[in-house]
Amino acid sequence: MKRFVLSALLFAASAATFAQTTTAVEKDPIKKIEVTGTAELEVVPDELYFTISLKEYFKDEKNQKDKVVLETLEKQLIEAVKNAGLPKENLSISGVTGYREWTGKKKPQHFLAGKQFQLKLSNANNINELMSKVDDRGVEYVNMSRVEHSKKEEFRRQVKVNALKAAKEKAGYLLESIGEKLGEVLEIHEVEEGSVYPMYKQAQYNVRMMAADAAPEGGEALEYQKIKYSYRMNATFRIK
Repeated sequence: MKRFVLSALLFAASAATFAQTTTAVEKDPIKKIEVTGTAELEVVPDELYFTISLKEYFKDEKNQKDKVVLETLEKQLIEAVKNAGLPKENLSISGVTGYREWTGKKKPQHFLAGKQFQLKLSNANNINELMSKVDDRGVEYVNMSRVEHSKKEEFRRQVKVNALKAAKEKAGYLLESIGEKLGEVLEIHEVEEGSVYPMYKQAQYNVRMMAADAAPEGGEALEYQKIKYSYRMNATFRIK
């Protein structure tokens, strides 16, 4: 009798499982559409970062006399930044170097120090006037190392939103073309593409050519392109 009851219970459990499986198979699959939306935005950078390298030198190079020390050059640069009305935090030290000066076949006798600075500006033309206040022979090089925009996070959010809206719009007109209607969103996946920064037409500039009187008329002393923010969003929508 116990065996019969146990067999009946097992049969009932098997029947219930079969019924559930059949129901799951017979249930209509979700009709959906998967699309990708893209968006991009180009902006003119308003934060320009310059690398300025200063180095000690001898006024009398032949005899290695009358050395202009690094402290003098650094004071000139700091004073130039101050007179330009820039915040002191816009100028920071990025590196320190040093080398010995060779004169012909003789071994180097004097150590010359160098220092690199990072300067943030909002206008590339300002670098001309600013560097004209620093001893020309003490400036090894000046170049624009990178650019940014003060509202970059705001721009990135907006481009992502626009990409998602583009995905929804695409899904809508595709379904409309076949007589279907767009339902609610089921999934959203962000595809990070990031930002494209400018490639400079001229990365490094001779300091003497950067003097204010050498700047081209009616043009910018430094040429640069716009920053491009580009993103993709993958989205899946239900078809009504």
